[in-house]
Order: sequence, then structure tokens, then C-alpha cells
Amino acid sequence: MNTNLTDEFNEITEGSLEISAHGVRVVNEPVLKNVIHRLVEISVFESGERQAMARYLVRAAAADLGIFSASINDLYIARGRGDVPTTFTVPAMNLRVMAFDCACAVFRAAIPINGSAIIFEIARSEMGYSDQRPAEYTTSVLAAAIAEGYRGPVFIQGDHFQISAKRFLSDSETEINTIKELIKESLAAGFYNIDVDTSTLVDIGKPTVAEQQVLNVELSAMLTAFIRSEQPEGIEVSVGGEIGEVGGHNSTEEELRAYLDGFNTTLKNIDPNAKGLSKISIQTGTSHGGVVLPDGTIATVNVDFDTLRKLSRVGRNEYHIGGTVQHGASTLPQDAFSKFVEYEAVEVHLATNFMTMFFDRIPDSLRDEMYAYLRENHSNERKPNMTDEQFYYKTRKYAIGRFKKQSWYLPVEVKKVIVDAWEEQFKKLFAAMGVAGTKTYVDKYIKPAVRIPDLKDYLGDNTGSDDVSDLAD
Repeated sequence: MNTNLTDEFNEITEGSLEISAHGVRVVNEPVLKNVIHRLVEISVFESGERQAMARYLVRAAAADLGIFSASINDLYIARGRGDVPTTFTVPAMNLRVMAFDCACAVFRAAIPINGSAIIFEIARSEMGYSDQRPAEYTTSVLAAAIAEGYRGPVFIQGDHFQISAKRFLSDSETEINTIKELIKESLAAGFYNIDVDTSTLVDIGKPTVAEQQVLNVELSAMLTAFIRSEQPEGIEVSVGGEIGEVGGHNSTEEELRAYLDGFNTTLKNIDPNAKGLSKISIQTGTSHGGVVLPDGTIATVNVDFDTLRKLSRVGRNEYHIGGTVQHGASTLPQDAFSKFVEYEAVEVHLATNFMTMFFDRIPDSLRDEMYAYLRENHSNERKPNMTDEQFYYKTRKYAIGRFKKQSWYLPVEVKKVIVDAWEEQFKKLFAAMGVAGTKTYVDKYIKPAVRIPDLKDYLGDNTGSDDVSDLAD
């Protein structure tokens, strides 16, 4: 271990850590809480050895405090057996902007209610336009857990590890290998929950539902087997499948059965000992980000809750998975979220509204600068008759990574307004989705499998980002 680097980080962390060749020990937690943002800042904005050391120290310090990346698989499978009630739905939150601050708001809302069944996630597409690779994302989330005094498992998920249909058709081997490399990078970073999304290859032109799902079945089974071959010892990654891309037609029981029957048979042929899925994503009428009207408001969506419950019950009772997953839900009215519990969804993905709250509260000068960037660099996204409100709503996500530093260095009083608003929203969501008290089930079914990090794991080059313009969030 570099002595000069160790001395430097001892100074940065104000002696709160004991750093040696044998590992990292937290010797002053209150001080560490006060300085942890410094490690996140280095993780996000620097490179090389300093960045690697910051990321290593956060993960090692978290492990010493009993905070660890975990898989939610066993909890979902227990729900599939009927051992866990359907009295809660797990919120899976995509933190696209100010991830550390947003994760702090999540923990502030969750800790007082003993809410542990929560997921932090980021999609392949979001990694690109928000400029957050897996190791950075994990660092931000675990650092937030340290800052807020959380203890126990932290569920970090790769959302929509999606095959691009366009690139698959032109070069299937390269596209598959891109996903495999992303899986390896994510597992190394502590993403022990991965949603494999090959639903882009469902071919509704085929005569039967089973034939329509063939490519989806084969590729998702193959990628699941790959995950099983790469997952760390002692950890069973929670793997989710998907039968229909969000925004398409509503899913049917026939599609669910065709996919799960085909998947289970194919996976068994690849590896008879490989464990299968813990959940399945379906389409019930929502779309990613919602549909924005010309005046900038969001169109009302009629969610097919009956389909959500029906398919969830089939999944649990006959295939023994946790149930169905709802995507594209954060723009729904507040009174809709309790219905996900009532209609037995195991998980709901939430993203866009958190980003909207950010854009609504930043200084006008920064928003104007971001919008000018979008006009200059993403005008090709503007459709005929699209209003300014619709254009900015559709493209604003592309400004997140470009303006990440400006967001980090917002005035303290501005950041407080944003984070306080997020915390209040998380409190409302967690109350509606029955998150309170879920620590009981998490403690019972999720056993600690703390993987002590090695500094060498953080010294390699990050995997580069790819074109994500045609991928789902």
C-alpha cells in the first residue's frame, strides 16, 4: 500500500479510519460521518490512485460498520413460497442526479421506520447519460449509509441491463459481450441484483406467443447462467426477467407462462444447477418517464392493476418467484402507490419524478444553461409540433452527466431544499408501499455475506460507456 497515499487519506478522513495493509477499521464514526462526503467527491471527480483509494475506503469502512451490498433474492423466493406476506412492495429507486445526497434522503426516510426492503438501482442507459459507472454508484450509496448511520444489507441493482435490438441485429456477439462485461463490472462493484432485459427482441410478428418469446427466453437464460458463473461465492444474485418492453401492449398470462416455461427449461439445459429468476417485469400501461403533454403536464395513465395481481399470483403460486415488477411508475399520482401493495406487486421502479424535483428546484441560471446545452446538442430529438416543454422534458436527462460538477457544487442552501423535498417524497412513498417494519423480514431472510474489498480491485480502468440512446431507463 502506498504510504504517501495512506498518509494523505488519513488526513482527509481526519484520523477516523485506521488504514493498514491488513484492511480498514473505523476508529471514530462521528468524525467519519462528517468527512465521508470528501471521499465521495474524490470518487466522483478524480481518477487514478486517489479515486481508487476513496472507493476502496468507503466500501471497506462500510463493511467494518456492518453495512454491506446484498442480494434480495432470498427474500423474494421466500415470498414466492408464501413465507413472506404481500403487505409491502419494494421501491427500487434510480438515483440519476446527486446520487450521494439523494441516497442520504432515502436512508433518512427509511431508518426511523425500520424500512430495509428498499433498492438503489441504475440502468445501463442511465450509467451513460448520468456519467455514473457501477463503482461510483456503489460508493455514493454506501457512503450515504455511513453518513446516516444505517446498518445492515444494502440492495444495489443493475436495472435494465438491456440488449439493444438494433446493435444485436447488426452484431449480436459484440452486443452480448458488452452486456457480459457490464455484468462483470457491476458484480465487482457490489451490484448483487441484476435485471436482465432482452425483451427488446420479442418478435410479435411470429404466429405463437412461445415463438415470439424465443430470443427473449434464450438470451435471458444464457445471461442468467453467466451471472451465476461470475457471482461471488456465498451470494445468490437476484436476477429479474422481462416479458414485454414498457410502453408496449399490456402483458398477458400466456406470455408469462411462455417466457417462464421456456426460460426454466433453457436454463436447466445450460446448467442444471443454476438458480433461476426471483421476479419478472411486465407491462401494465405505464411508460418510462410518463407521457408529457404540450403544456408540460403529465398525461393520466390507467394502470392495469388486475393484470399486475393476476400475473403476480401465477408467478408466486406456480413458479415460486417473488412476483411481478412494475416499471415507469414514479410519475403516477400519489394515491396510486398503495395500490401496488393491494395488487401484490413485489417491486416498483421509480426514477423520473426525483429528477423532476431536482430540475424544479435548481437556480434558474443553471437550468437555463442546461437547456441551452440541450438545444445545441440534442435538437435532433425534437419532433415536429413538439413544444419547448415537451422537448426539455424528453431530453433533460442528457444534461445530468454534462453538468454533474455544477450539481455537486450547488450552494448548501439550494441542496438542502432539494434533499429535504426528496426526503419528504420518500417518506410518502415508503408509507404508501408498506416499507415500514420490513427490516424484520430482511433480517430473517438476508444473511450477511460481507465481501471485504481489495484495493487492487479498484485500480483497474473503468469500463467505458457506450451509446445508450436507444435503451430504456
